[in-house]
Amino acid sequence: MAITKEKKTAILAKLDGIKNDSESIVFVNFKGMEGNNVTDMRAKLREEGVGYFVAKKTLIARAFDGTFEGDMPELEGEIALAFSTDAIAPAQNIKAFTAEYKENLAIAGGIFQGVYKTKEEMTDIASIPALPVLRGMFVNVINSPIQGIVLALNAIADKRG
Repeated sequence: MAITKEKKTAILAKLDGIKNDSESIVFVNFKGMEGNNVTDMRAKLREEGVGYFVAKKTLIARAFDGTFEGDMPELEGEIALAFSTDAIAPAQNIKAFTAEYKENLAIAGGIFQGVYKTKEEMTDIASIPALPVLRGMFVNVINSPIQGIVLALNAIADKRG
């Protein structure tokens, strides 16, 4: 369907805002999703601080042309943008929804810290654990040698006592 020039200008302005304010943008290929599912997904994304915007591929290409490093991934089908100031939140949230809506939703690529990424790279980024989980893993790594020493000292004390 044709879009008026004013509407295109408004969409390009919105895309410029997304481009300038987001740390990460995920290109989402959606097809045949029911309206209520899209509404629920948008609400859950909003709770996580992730925006979701649907635009024509030609307007996305025009808005992002020459802005980011690398080559823009091939965008096929209907495309939406999931974006946030959090670097990995959009990819993680969309990956969670792709498990729920396998037939209708897929990651098509994205932009991570100013560089275009392929579908596979964005899926890998989505697999990075959340920051609190990473902190817990780090504490575990630091604690492991200390715990080993304590167990050894405890075993020596049990033998002597």
